[in-house]
Amino acid sequence: MFAVHLVSFFFSKLKEDQIKKVDRFLYAMRLSDDQLLDISARFRAEMVKGLSAESNATATVRMLPTHVRSIPDGSERGEFLALDLGGSKFKVLRVKVSENGKRKVDMESETYPIPEEVAHGRGTDLFNHVAESLRDFMQKIDVNQKKMPLGFTFSFPCRQSRLDEGVLLSWSKNFKARGVQGTDVVESLREAIDRVGDIDVNVLALVNDTVGTMMTCGFDDQRCEVGLIVGTGTNACYMEEMRHIDLVEGDEGRMCINTEWGAFGEDGALDDFITSFDQEIDAASLNPGKQLFEKMISGMYMGELVRIILLKMARSGLLFGGRVSDALCTKGKLETRHVVLMEKYKEGLQNTKNILTDLDLTPTEDDCVAVQHVCTIVSFRSANLCAAALAAILTRMRESRKLQTLRTTVGVDGTVYRTHPQYAKRLHKVVRRLVPECHVRFVLSESGSGKGAAMVTAVAQRLLAQRREVDQTLAPFVLMAKQLYQVRDRMRRELENGLRLETHATASVKMLPSYVYNTPSGREHGNYLALDLGGTNFRVLVVKVRSSRRRSVRMYNKIYAIPLEIMQGTGEELFDHIVQCISDFLDYMGMKNTCLPLGFTFSFPCRQTGIDKGTLVSWTKGFKATDCEGNDMVEMLREAIKRRNEFDLDIVALVNDTVGTMMTCAYEDPKCEIGLIVGTGCNVCYMEEMTNIETAEGDEGHMCINTEWGGFGENGELDDIRTRFDREVDEGSLNVGKQTFEKMTSGMYLGEIVRQILIDLTRRGLLFRGRITERLKTPGIFETKFLSQIESDRLALLQVRSILQHLGLDSTCDDSIIVKEVCGTVSRRAAQLCGAGMAAVVEKIRENRGLDRLEITVGVDGTLYKLHPHFSSILKETVGELAPKCNVSFVLSEDGSGKGAALITAVARSLGDRPVTL
Repeated sequence: MFAVHLVSFFFSKLKEDQIKKVDRFLYAMRLSDDQLLDISARFRAEMVKGLSAESNATATVRMLPTHVRSIPDGSERGEFLALDLGGSKFKVLRVKVSENGKRKVDMESETYPIPEEVAHGRGTDLFNHVAESLRDFMQKIDVNQKKMPLGFTFSFPCRQSRLDEGVLLSWSKNFKARGVQGTDVVESLREAIDRVGDIDVNVLALVNDTVGTMMTCGFDDQRCEVGLIVGTGTNACYMEEMRHIDLVEGDEGRMCINTEWGAFGEDGALDDFITSFDQEIDAASLNPGKQLFEKMISGMYMGELVRIILLKMARSGLLFGGRVSDALCTKGKLETRHVVLMEKYKEGLQNTKNILTDLDLTPTEDDCVAVQHVCTIVSFRSANLCAAALAAILTRMRESRKLQTLRTTVGVDGTVYRTHPQYAKRLHKVVRRLVPECHVRFVLSESGSGKGAAMVTAVAQRLLAQRREVDQTLAPFVLMAKQLYQVRDRMRRELENGLRLETHATASVKMLPSYVYNTPSGREHGNYLALDLGGTNFRVLVVKVRSSRRRSVRMYNKIYAIPLEIMQGTGEELFDHIVQCISDFLDYMGMKNTCLPLGFTFSFPCRQTGIDKGTLVSWTKGFKATDCEGNDMVEMLREAIKRRNEFDLDIVALVNDTVGTMMTCAYEDPKCEIGLIVGTGCNVCYMEEMTNIETAEGDEGHMCINTEWGGFGENGELDDIRTRFDREVDEGSLNVGKQTFEKMTSGMYLGEIVRQILIDLTRRGLLFRGRITERLKTPGIFETKFLSQIESDRLALLQVRSILQHLGLDSTCDDSIIVKEVCGTVSRRAAQLCGAGMAAVVEKIRENRGLDRLEITVGVDGTLYKLHPHFSSILKETVGELAPKCNVSFVLSEDGSGKGAALITAVARSLGDRPVTL
């Protein structure tokens, strides 16, 4: 027993001594975490250079755009061919992807050799060989009479400007075929297929093997956004934010970047980590000075690196008693597969002895221990370097997506990773140590990158079909110039019809006289009470107007909610609630005993016979209170004040919010003669010549006309541009067949139009994996404010996804892009329609006044105009195109229409309490 322990101790001591000896000899290959973090930081700097248009040409890490914009979502289906060319053999595959999203893939394949004389010969011979092998495979599986889509996995660095194009930058992995570098390899393959004949193949995608690996794993795990190869060569790819890729147009979504990280270090970035052994490997290679990172990692060089180290150690007297063999001196005699065998856990030492014996060496036990440890250091350094670069990619993904924690999957392939007994475990451990804030799952690609090429082709077909369907769905919302001119001209006709007595009753644009004859002069003075009712909130204000050298308006206000049951209850309940709010405000201000002149902003269509008289024509914006339509709103307010019997008010003016907005802006800008509201509702007012207003007495001067243009289209004027989604929104509204223009332009309805489109696209399997959630079925859930947020240029797609998730919609990156496009299309049409309507108004004013050119200002209010990132610019652009003889300025109302009501009241008071002759 004692003897057994003694032998065990002796062997452990011997092993320890041998390991120390090797460690001292290879100290430069043993890397600490600090050194790995340093390498990772250098790699990240190279990534930035590679992504920049300015520095890409000099970057060693090429960061090549692949034009692969999406990972599989499970809905792919069909039959595809794939070619996988990247080593001493290449594979041809048929891949069948099942229908109905069952995620089933059936494959059959055949492997063909590439003789060395073909790999090192002429490029045409190489591609002829590939095409002939493809034909042979298609004949064997009896598909040579069918037209087949094909994905081409080509495992060499290419610059792509399209998915089906790739210019070879340089050969690697012992390939040297002449006349290929700098040419399009897809075109070379197509020409070879044509030369060979007898097959009909459509090459749809060129894919790097790393991308193919990511796509293969991505079919089963949709978190897979990184691909890694550690085999004959090494490389990585990942999904980068489009906004960071200078070499490709567009900012939306993501694109897979093929890093081509094997070239890292060619500019000297790794000089302090490159050993004399690495230098010897490089000098003897086919491409000295190139692919330095790959030469420190990949399987093509790992065995040779171990051989060089063993040879140097033997010549230094540290191994084999200082003896060397011809085999040990021969390049290529020790391969990576031997390294794998020597590092096996149990039989490793015996394998080592057998392999060294085959090299005509006579190793001792301690020689075998030392050689095994050399293999460990070389392969461990490979895994460490891989981990450092992978940590850089993961950190970049996490930071560019503004995440505290990144959860992602890395799809991996390659003989070193797949067959080495310790490699995967070492790599995973080091990655997790270097980037603890990234939760990474590693998935081994079971089917190789050939399946990935088929998946890229399948995704490309799916996206192409999806693109066609989305485009067809949104096409009716895209208005051509001719259509916008027609809208302008039809609006102009309805403006005229609304002003004339004989056509006023049937006009869709009611052109209601407001009995506001003047804009503010700047001499108004006093304290006024204002009410502002136009949506789910109700404001009460005290407005103090001061006229002096510096005009000033000070306001004090309080906002009150209008509950839905009040909005849709009785008229008496609505006005009692309004008066209760006024009472609370007067208490709050300590003004219960003060009788102030009052202006009432009432943002619904009213037919006025005086400044303080207005009969409600119809409710809009979700209001439906009974016993109001056809009644005088001022009188109903006075009756409610009497019922409360707490205070008295002097109601001077009933004002539409659009008129109030115009008056607010006109107080600062005398050229302001138009008011525009684009918020919950949509409306315009403007100063019309009295001679044109047949529905009001008098021919002198001007009067502000409240167009109530929201009703435009009720007589069919917009039927040719209304979509089925507009009709669905109308049918679900409280006022079916009414306010047609408003339902296509205002904030109350745009979100609902978007929701209807999203339901349609989801039902057809184009969004959210075909799953319609209960939340998406809920009317009103997609508020218009979400359009403004989603369309913000500053908003990354991850934040768009966050908004959608808040709405209960679990979206992918591709979903988010489509949702953003839908929002943009709907809001753009709304802005263009508003612009066409405004062009009709300004052209009418210009012609009324007989001017060659009109200079005028529009006062604007409303949340859609204020908050949407593009609405105002599209509206202005449309007005400029449709009314080129009008120079139109837009001024944002900063204080709302409540201030306008006070100013109208002030103007009325300054003219001496004449309610009808303001």
